[in-house]
Amino acid sequence: MSKPLDTRSALGKSSLSQKILDALTDVKMPRLSPKPHSKEWMQAHGWSIPVRRARVVIVGSGAAGLRAAVELKRRDVDVTVVTQSAYGGTSACSGSDKQTLHTANTSDRGDNFRAMAEAIGAGGAMDKDTAYIEAVGSGRAMSTLQFLGLPLPVDSYGGVLRYQTDHDEVGRATSCGPRTSRLMVKVLAQEAIHLGIAVYNQTTAVQILVQQEQEQRVIGVLCVDPKLCTESNPHGVVAHLCDYLVLAAGGPGELYRDSVYPRNCFGSLGLALEAGIEAVNLTESQFGIGTSRDGFPWNLSGTYAQCMPYVYSEDAAGAEHNFLADYYRTTQELVSNTFRKGYQWPFHATRMLDFGSSLFDLAVFREMQSGRKVYMDFNRNPVSVPGDKDFDLDRLDADVHTYLEKSGALLSTPIERLKKMNPLSIELYKQYKVDIEKHPLLFAMNNQHMNGGLAVDIWGQTSLNGCYAIGEASGTHGVTRPGGSALNSGQVFGTRCAEHIASRQSEQHAVQSAEPSIEDGVAHIQATLRETSGMKPAAIKRAVQTRMSDSAGMICRADHIAAALREARLLSQDIREQGVAYDSTTFGVTHALQWRHNALASEAILSALDFYVAKGGGSRGARVICDSTGECVPTTSKGPLEAYRFRMERAEDKGEQIVVKWDDSKMVISTRKPREFQQTERPFFERNWPHYLTGAIYRETF
Repeated sequence: MSKPLDTRSALGKSSLSQKILDALTDVKMPRLSPKPHSKEWMQAHGWSIPVRRARVVIVGSGAAGLRAAVELKRRDVDVTVVTQSAYGGTSACSGSDKQTLHTANTSDRGDNFRAMAEAIGAGGAMDKDTAYIEAVGSGRAMSTLQFLGLPLPVDSYGGVLRYQTDHDEVGRATSCGPRTSRLMVKVLAQEAIHLGIAVYNQTTAVQILVQQEQEQRVIGVLCVDPKLCTESNPHGVVAHLCDYLVLAAGGPGELYRDSVYPRNCFGSLGLALEAGIEAVNLTESQFGIGTSRDGFPWNLSGTYAQCMPYVYSEDAAGAEHNFLADYYRTTQELVSNTFRKGYQWPFHATRMLDFGSSLFDLAVFREMQSGRKVYMDFNRNPVSVPGDKDFDLDRLDADVHTYLEKSGALLSTPIERLKKMNPLSIELYKQYKVDIEKHPLLFAMNNQHMNGGLAVDIWGQTSLNGCYAIGEASGTHGVTRPGGSALNSGQVFGTRCAEHIASRQSEQHAVQSAEPSIEDGVAHIQATLRETSGMKPAAIKRAVQTRMSDSAGMICRADHIAAALREARLLSQDIREQGVAYDSTTFGVTHALQWRHNALASEAILSALDFYVAKGGGSRGARVICDSTGECVPTTSKGPLEAYRFRMERAEDKGEQIVVKWDDSKMVISTRKPREFQQTERPFFERNWPHYLTGAIYRETF
């Protein structure tokens, strides 16, 4: 019998080679197959439009979209993918210190799916059946990725290694390192290539095609491919016709000025709203510390904070400020909350109170507002609070000391602690010419994730028949979702929408002709693109991002939101009346159309936020509603911050969803109760098996 491995001593003696570091940080992506040529054209308003047909078209090539494509192809469904930039979205280009995949913890004693569902939906306003589905489906999602080659770490007995993350009290998180989602995209892309799935790269969806005759349903999507530009098709418009459309293009990353999204991530929210598709929970977003996309955009969660670097700001004259000392009462309190920023990474309103970890975020936000730059220095320990003792590893809160002790990271400097806990996090920045072993790291408070999105049922289908939404495009993410549960959600619903579509293979849809819809779509594009319009994409971008960052960001002021909404409505109206100017650059046309969509998305979010705040809604999750009559005031070591007095969340708002729908000229707001988990009786094998065999499970409605 072999002797059990002492993993503690083995890990203590080993070091990671450069080859291992490169494999998990410098992830090379597979080459896509050439795009198939079009064999069909039609004339629309003077343009000759290429036409491509498939049973299913997926918009987006991230982890969720590729999962859906692979699952569809495995079920012999004809599927193609259209994508603005293969390997250029958030799945392939975003991450954190050890980016998390949140799944059921099966490493030792198994998991309780109902308890996991409760954790996923703990913030309320989330459909409870969706949370349960994500919990149950997580094991299957993870095991498939492992089968495809995702290198999730396991122990010598095969149990997946786990740790605790944001809004996670159990420890359901696992990771391949900072590039977890990129590695997910890689293995799924390799499988898509192996299965022969056509991926149309640099093909941007700009107009959903809807059949208006008989039943209203999706019949395709108009896209722009600059390489198809000809005299008879000056903007490279192409029609992708389909029976089913899956929106998987991520979130609206260009909405905010301070954003950790990769550049040009517009998502499909505005695109879908324009087609009349319902959206839900648009008031719910996520904000946190990270490096700017002006350099290398990355979330500074986990060990970047847990190694307890010195955090300081610098004014215009170059003077350094230990600004956190103005917020926390003792050095121990300051450094312990810097550590907690790692696993309490997203900003949360209530954590500003009682000298919690989000007081750190507010302090960073205020430094930025004052025009100062904020840095992490991994070569210096935190500077003490004036009048208190210096930083000392023996003076840490018990939870912090215990974690560092178990990690073997009770070392003398932040960079040593970071090297011990996560050397990959250092290597990652080096690849982008930022050496945090030598230089401080400039960072900011950023918009990071849209937790609301398009309203979907338990199979991912939207309010438009035949159209599905998965990943960040869907509104399935709870406001306090555990870190990494969004990656799991995309995998679970990528599979479920594929199953649902495959179950509809025998359906025949009475589409009279696609030509009227294509003609309407082309006319709409032509009406928008006007060379002489005074509405420039750069000006629209500036207006949208300024308004969203200042009036609908992490800190919202109740008395500013209505005015911001009026401005957003006027901007959308001006775009409809005047169109958008475009230039002759490669993406001039697509950006003009995408900023039309983004202006509409901004109006939708502000409409939902105004409705919520006007009826008394308080601070939910990562958005603080400041109000001079609010019940709560963040307090610092210098005293209360009355300017940030805020409303508490009301319990009743957890039991209500705000639904937004664009109705030709205005946003229509309604509310509904979140769906319950309606499993009234425990499934019994012999009774329920026929429901699966006959496909009855796919026809149940909720």
